[in-house]
Amino acid sequence: MELTRTDEGSAVVKDYQSVADAVAEEIRTGVLRPGDRLPPQREFARQHGIANSTATRVYQELARRGLTVGEVGRGTFVRAGSAWSGPAGPALTEPAAGRIDLELNYPAVPEQSALLAEGLGALLRPDALGYALQPVGTAGLPAVQESAADILARGGWRPDPARILFAGNGRQAISAVVAALVPPGGRLGVEELTYPVIKAVAGRLGITLVPLAMDDAGLVPEAVEEAHAAAPLHAVYVQPRLHNPLTLTMPEWRVEKLAEVLGRLDLVAVEDAIWAFLRDELPPLAAHAPERTVLIDSLSKRIAPGLTLGFAVAPHALSSEIAASLRSGGWAPMRFALEAAHRWQQDGTVKKLVDAKQREAAVRQEIAGRHLAGFAVRSHPLSYHCWWQLPRPWRADTFVAAAARHGIGVVPAAAFTVGGSHAPNAIRLGLASPRPDVLSHALGVLVELARSAPDDLVTD
Repeated sequence: MELTRTDEGSAVVKDYQSVADAVAEEIRTGVLRPGDRLPPQREFARQHGIANSTATRVYQELARRGLTVGEVGRGTFVRAGSAWSGPAGPALTEPAAGRIDLELNYPAVPEQSALLAEGLGALLRPDALGYALQPVGTAGLPAVQESAADILARGGWRPDPARILFAGNGRQAISAVVAALVPPGGRLGVEELTYPVIKAVAGRLGITLVPLAMDDAGLVPEAVEEAHAAAPLHAVYVQPRLHNPLTLTMPEWRVEKLAEVLGRLDLVAVEDAIWAFLRDELPPLAAHAPERTVLIDSLSKRIAPGLTLGFAVAPHALSSEIAASLRSGGWAPMRFALEAAHRWQQDGTVKKLVDAKQREAAVRQEIAGRHLAGFAVRSHPLSYHCWWQLPRPWRADTFVAAAARHGIGVVPAAAFTVGGSHAPNAIRLGLASPRPDVLSHALGVLVELARSAPDDLVTD
């Protein structure tokens, strides 16, 4: 232990553990950020009034806790994801202290950071970095459009690279496309349970969302016809593959029927393909109705949420209007993200991550299936979420509150319902964010909670 003096001159004991605790608190609160370099140990010792040997033990303790990493010849750095407690692993979301997040849903795999870092190495050279930080337009660059076409290709379909426009992320792409297709006061058809972001986008743009019926095969094409006959729709927003929140995937005959209806009614569909990379054997709606579909995708789920890129594959007749919408909204991409995506596609990183995330989805669905066996659950082996129809006498809102008291965040069905539609008595569980062991623990808690509802709880 080290004896130091306070300003009043009294002696206090300062051991390496207490110094390490102080540094750990700076990391936890963000005073020290991932990638920050700690001073050399001799300088650290002088700053903290401790012996060099004690500073060495502090650095060893920080490394043991997984908070720092040493690099030969370069020094000691704060480790990314170091704010997590427990075994070191990838930080998949931004966690609140002690809270298990089954709301946000960003897949990650252990090898992800190493793969991405390797591809970025050449981009971080001063000359390359200077180029990558220059502005770029919504059409990106021809070479990047080619790489983007390869990233988006699936089920024998590959988009025309010249039709690909870029946004900062997928949500921006959705906002720009909807703004270009639907005027204020216009009507946008959406599945009766839909991605919550489209509800927020519609609210900002002054657009009316029209709920469209679904069945076990997804969106019902006849519902589009009925809604359009009642009052003309300007467009339809749809998730044909691994629907969020229901995990449904339209069979090919249903996709073909929807394409036929779009053509007959002269309607455009906004196809949200964010999760479709997990079903890369299936072609998109855009393959069946290329002139009637704007396909939206991004890198947030496929690659990582922190450095993302949005894609809009637009029919030629709509390309200029959508590009103008992207520019007017300030939603143009960053060249750095374009260059990174291009390199990751060229060196095979995208394919490796997609394969790994498909495997990881199956692992997490196995965990969920084991815990939720016997309950009414809708899921798919390659989905990162599932839909849980809660048992009586639970109500979704009450269950969400009870789960929160146990430190677990889940999403009620009401978040996905449109307009005045009645919300099912269900919740969506996002399986991607926690480590598998934490996910298993959280699902075990939720199952016990579902089986021990208070006797005085009543449903609607």
